[in-house]
Amino acid sequence: MPDTTRRDHRADTPPPRTGSSENEVLRGFLDYLRNSIVAKVEAAPEPRVRAAAVPSGANLLGLLNHLTAVECWTFLGDDVTDWQSTFQAAPEHGVADVVARYRDAVECANAVLDGCTDLNAPVPGPRRGRPGPSVRWALTHMIEETGRHAGHADILRELIDGSTGR
Repeated sequence: MPDTTRRDHRADTPPPRTGSSENEVLRGFLDYLRNSIVAKVEAAPEPRVRAAAVPSGANLLGLLNHLTAVECWTFLGDDVTDWQSTFQAAPEHGVADVVARYRDAVECANAVLDGCTDLNAPVPGPRRGRPGPSVRWALTHMIEETGRHAGHADILRELIDGSTGR
């Protein structure tokens, strides 16, 4: 049952104004979505941030934990053998831990992307027997993935404490 006694309405942040190149537009929207989901998670109260709020079992902390794994898989070539397990944060990892891990993954991903000038080229890095996706595909995928889960996070956060807004 959502806590309807508190309504925290943050001002919506409009989509970013980005540069004119395709790379700048894609990276600008990805960073915008990354910041949006962090804002949903970082002030969420324990233990409700990890409680399943919908029948699927989805929880706010698990979404950010999953996005950390996707960032590392997409841009850093990490292997993930059990995607479903990425939707749960370890019990000993609190909000600050999961947010810090996500921010570190984003920083490492951005360092890789800073060296990518050709959107058609594969994302550099280890790929155990498989070619890396193109930088364009990787950015588009991460925009879709992060946007999808940011939308889930909007709903989950509102169910936790009534907080709304981007």
